[in-house]
Amino acid sequence: MKVTQVALCPTDASTAAGRPALTPELLAATGARYSRSNDGLDAIIDKIDPQNLDKSVDSIFKMIDYGHQSIADMAPVAMFMDGVSMWLAYHIWSLCPLAGGQESSTRYIKLSSENLPDAADIGIPKPLRDEWTSAMKAALDAYETALQFWEGVARENPAVTRIPASLLNDSSEKAQKTVARMRRNYAFDRARYFLPAALKTNVMMVQSARAWVSLCQNLLSHPLPEAQQLGNLIRDELALAAPRLLKHATAKESFQKGIADWRERLYYDAVDSKETDEITDFSQPEDPKPHLEVFLAPFASHYWFERDLAFHDNRYSFIGEHLQNTAVRFGWEAVAFGDIRDLNRHRTGSKWCWLYPQGFYGANDQKGASEALAPLYQTAGEMTKHVYEGLFGSDWTFVYWILLGTQFRFEHTTTADKFIYEAELRTGVGAHYRYAQHLHDVLELWYEKFPATRGLILEGSAEPE
Repeated sequence: MKVTQVALCPTDASTAAGRPALTPELLAATGARYSRSNDGLDAIIDKIDPQNLDKSVDSIFKMIDYGHQSIADMAPVAMFMDGVSMWLAYHIWSLCPLAGGQESSTRYIKLSSENLPDAADIGIPKPLRDEWTSAMKAALDAYETALQFWEGVARENPAVTRIPASLLNDSSEKAQKTVARMRRNYAFDRARYFLPAALKTNVMMVQSARAWVSLCQNLLSHPLPEAQQLGNLIRDELALAAPRLLKHATAKESFQKGIADWRERLYYDAVDSKETDEITDFSQPEDPKPHLEVFLAPFASHYWFERDLAFHDNRYSFIGEHLQNTAVRFGWEAVAFGDIRDLNRHRTGSKWCWLYPQGFYGANDQKGASEALAPLYQTAGEMTKHVYEGLFGSDWTFVYWILLGTQFRFEHTTTADKFIYEAELRTGVGAHYRYAQHLHDVLELWYEKFPATRGLILEGSAEPE
């Protein structure tokens, strides 16, 4: 695992124009002075001693406490995190909903056992390490088999890939490279469900120093060794950009107790479910069962929702205030973890995933897939059962048995305008076929409530890109 803080430098154009360049902490300190002065930026910068930058920073950063954390929001920090597990990547995105960034994509990258961490490094109990390693390699073998199957489907029946005929019939080198990439994407999107969530991935994030401190507090308070290792590495890099905040970037008792309470509730939920509706076959997919609740803003109505979307000609364009002020809670009873990873990265609102496995989803959207891949589903079902059995313990390493096809409950609470944006994005060009279907299903529930918005919401059909 490696974490690298990347500093920003001024562009040549900015330097030529004589624009100031400040460190993250000095930027925050300069911005903070706006609350005490209305003299403007030039007057504030004139007071900065270029020979003693620390003095300028200290004079304002000494005030940072729970009443002044907004100051730390003005210190931007970018970090690149290499070699974290897919599960931990999901976890940090759930803790950093406002971060910008990227994660290595299963659509473009073929993964293998080289991406598998050592069982001891991530805290797998010693008696289970050999079994876990063998299971992960079996999952990767299943992934390889599924990839070959779906590549064959794409090759033998190009129509299922929905690649435009103009590209398929274009003999130019550029067009054929594009076709080959789109065929690979088709296969990768369907084979990915057999990938272990323990595989290493890379994540880049840019967010405020305050958000990095909060992430450190969460990670350093988590019992998983991998989470603590990442927290310490982030803390080390944060020292390069915002050293005055390090005293806050420590494990916190409140987070430790909260994480322990969450794990205990998961245990008791498993115990209660075992007595009532225990799942015995985890190799089968559970019905996603979408749900949607809408909490209307004052004076909101079908008429005003229609007006709010009157000028909405792309997903980034105008949406009116009645939709902006209407709260929405939507989700599904069973979503594959690979799709949850994508849906979890939306910046708005609060997301909730209950790590109690519901079943296993493997791609079966083409005739013959279920029969051809049936042995692989059994392999995946055994690993998903390990996730379930792990709930009855007290540690967290059960998360490393998760496959990207393991299904969990997932829910998102936001406002209607942000819900519409997500639905348009996740059904639009380049969307993954499976989460696109999940959003189509929720949109149908929306249209049942607000039929006048059908056609005004720019619902796509997940065309390949």
